[in-house]
Amino acid sequence: MTTTFKKRQKEMKRQDKARSKAEKRLQKKAEPGVEVIGNDGIAWEEDIAERARLDLEAFDAAQAQEAETQG
Repeated sequence: MTTTFKKRQKEMKRQDKARSKAEKRLQKKAEPGVEVIGNDGIAWEEDIAERARLDLEAFDAAQAQEAETQG
């Protein structure tokens, strides 16, 4: 029983670390104060933040699916 618990704890720690890295990537993509302007003069900062958020949601979904296949 303890090995299953340890495995679960290790997996949770791995997922937390991966989530942390994903959040750091999200922050890098959408740093406040950095204005990204396309050729048409429109600021795309919100678009970049939205795409990064969607990437994080896809990551969470993949993690959940992986957990289901392992469990």
